[in-house]
Amino acid sequence: MTTIAVLGNGRVGGNLARALLRAGHQVTAVDREPGAAADAARAADVVINATPGAGSLERLTDLREELRGKILVDVSNATTDGPDGLPADLIHPGSSLAELLQEALPDTSVVKTLNTMLFPVMTAPASLAQAPTVFLSGEDQQAKRTVHALLTDLGWQPEWITDLGGIRTARATEAAILFVPHVIRSSGFAPFAISISR
Repeated sequence: MTTIAVLGNGRVGGNLARALLRAGHQVTAVDREPGAAADAARAADVVINATPGAGSLERLTDLREELRGKILVDVSNATTDGPDGLPADLIHPGSSLAELLQEALPDTSVVKTLNTMLFPVMTAPASLAQAPTVFLSGEDQQAKRTVHALLTDLGWQPEWITDLGGIRTARATEAAILFVPHVIRSSGFAPFAISISR
């Protein structure tokens, strides 16, 4: 059992919190209130950032001390929104939210994952007709092993999990968000994920 704090209790955070609780972990989900987030992060082994990516860097940098020595799982994408509310552009082109978080939080192990799919797929990957792929980016191998185990608890088969390497690889997966609005406009708001077929 892992003690997990999920920062953000909207559709993404709430979905992850419920699924990890069902898997037997001790989970606390909190909103964006700084006091609640700090208390939850302080008590957790793993902290999941499910807050809107546009404000995540500032919000999490304020929790530097509470996140010291912890694993920070970043599932957010930092984008600007278009007129229809869908992602329009990257806030950190040429870099990534995950890289900037790791730079700002040197005593925290940042792992990027689960950001290349619509949120229902995060906890129900087998619901898709084709096996999806989930990616891991991060510098700390032990942290990635811990996150890999959490992914399997969420229903991800080991062969569906691809470790891309260091945190710099997160700029590739974060850029994949630019597919999302076009797929939704073309096919509707139905669950989908990126899949690497071999």
